[in-house]
Amino acid sequence: MSKSDPLSPLPEPGRIAPRSKAADQAGWRRWLPGLRTLRGYQLAWLRHDIVAGLVLTTMLVPVGIAYAEASGVPGIYGLYATIVPLLAYAVFGPSRILVLGPDSSLAAVILAVVLPLSGGDPHRAVALAGMMALVSGAVCVLAGVARLGFVTELLSKPIRYGYMNGIALTVLISQLPKLFGFSIESDGPLGNLKAIATAVMDGRTNWTAFMVGAGTLAVILLLRGRKRLPGILIAVVAATVAVGMLDLAASDGVAVLGALPQGLPAFAIPWITSADIVPVLIGGCVVALISFADTSVLSRVYAARTRTSVDPNQEMVALGAANLAAGLFQGFPVSSSSSRTPVAEAAGARTQLTGVVGALAVALLLVVASDLLKNLPTSALAAVVIASAIGLIEVGDLRRIYRIQRWEFWLSIACAVGVIVLGAIEGIGLAIVFAVIEFLWDAWRPYSAVLGRADGVKGYHDVTRYPDARLIPGLVLFRWDAPLFFANAELFHDRVLDAVASSPTPVRWLVVAAEPITSVDVTSADMLAELIETLQAADIQLCLAEMKDPVKDKLKRFGLFEQLGEAAFFPTLGASVSGYLETHPVDWVDWEDKGR
Repeated sequence: MSKSDPLSPLPEPGRIAPRSKAADQAGWRRWLPGLRTLRGYQLAWLRHDIVAGLVLTTMLVPVGIAYAEASGVPGIYGLYATIVPLLAYAVFGPSRILVLGPDSSLAAVILAVVLPLSGGDPHRAVALAGMMALVSGAVCVLAGVARLGFVTELLSKPIRYGYMNGIALTVLISQLPKLFGFSIESDGPLGNLKAIATAVMDGRTNWTAFMVGAGTLAVILLLRGRKRLPGILIAVVAATVAVGMLDLAASDGVAVLGALPQGLPAFAIPWITSADIVPVLIGGCVVALISFADTSVLSRVYAARTRTSVDPNQEMVALGAANLAAGLFQGFPVSSSSSRTPVAEAAGARTQLTGVVGALAVALLLVVASDLLKNLPTSALAAVVIASAIGLIEVGDLRRIYRIQRWEFWLSIACAVGVIVLGAIEGIGLAIVFAVIEFLWDAWRPYSAVLGRADGVKGYHDVTRYPDARLIPGLVLFRWDAPLFFANAELFHDRVLDAVASSPTPVRWLVVAAEPITSVDVTSADMLAELIETLQAADIQLCLAEMKDPVKDKLKRFGLFEQLGEAAFFPTLGASVSGYLETHPVDWVDWEDKGR
């Protein structure tokens, strides 16, 4: 077994397992990691995979039904969205133990599209959700083939926390009516809270249903930290048995799931109307972004445990294939699961066969025992979703962010509020806008400094940080800590001239410490051309030190290299200072020369 195999012993300290050559092989086989696993499958793994798959099934059934209800489609479709995607991921998925299926992080987005468009028609709801899965799958596959797996890295951790906290609260609020045993007209999270409060005050609460749901939630939360005890299974089974034995559906009006349709999901194209296309496209793209962000993080976590590499592009293709399969077999969008994957791992999963066993076990349930869950109370399903939503809420790390970078903390809060106030899709769009602004802000208004020579310290340093640093007469050393592009070109121009104007002696050379400048665009190049002319008119030479060769190549294409002359470029800042002192005798003694 190679060192890159997740089942191999961990590499020795100080080393990381090399990337598998199989992952880089050319041709269609590189897109099918499951087949590679099958070719090297060992018989000793089979028992572990079967046991883990059966244990996983105890989670797949109640969670799949609960997330389907939370997404606005009948519970049976949550099982359909469990079976086929697991089989697809087993073939295309690079992670050997990652579990895919319906997920609470997607429920709010799916519901936001399905609920207003379906008009309460479950068949339209299923078609809309299925088409969202197809859109999401197509986006993920195309992005993976185009090697765009890096896109989710553009969302910073505070922004991810913000939109996930907003989604978690939206999902939690949406399940409160079921927990209390009544229904309301959905009007967004804030409107729902008002309607829920009104219904409770009007005495519409079914206290029997509430006690069943609250008890289910308490058991799940109490047993959450105990890996050997399947808290969700225990809670759901107990609730189902209690409702069935006490006949609470008939005597107390506790709403139950009812008998599931017998049989397996069938191939069906989810047809929608032309009026539905735009919201479904937008919703599908949002689902693709959220599901891949979650999946990439989870796959990196398990890769880190085994010290193996992660291929985000293959992960995106696998996620896309799973969603395409879900959309074509009466399912809805799926993602990786941070609750079911640890169950598979703790149960001893070895390969993707664990997911296959789980899928086949769920399929068997639908064929031979579809009445098994007919007494499952909907308030218990709401409790499952609420417990999952609580698990999505990030508080601890946000406290740390508040201590070290307060503006990023408030950015995260703004994203969460945006999701709650505007809705899941609009709020996530706002989060993306915030991410772009955050990405541009540091480069838009970057730090810059005039550098001086501090006695006893090597190099040249910011005079605001080293107030005793001495300036070389007639020489301004200026550092710019960002790429040069259209948004900061004028600011660079102004700060350079301010540095020249602030010099205590007439300036002869201006040297830009250009190592942080990793790029120059057309706008900034034109600005540099104007700056060169302005400085030359004042008999000041502009020089560049430590500029990277790729950036220098751009200056050659823009004609700036010839305008400045090769002599204006220096490999180091020290070399530029030496060049200045050789051509301009000034009253300057470096501290390193004083003792000689």
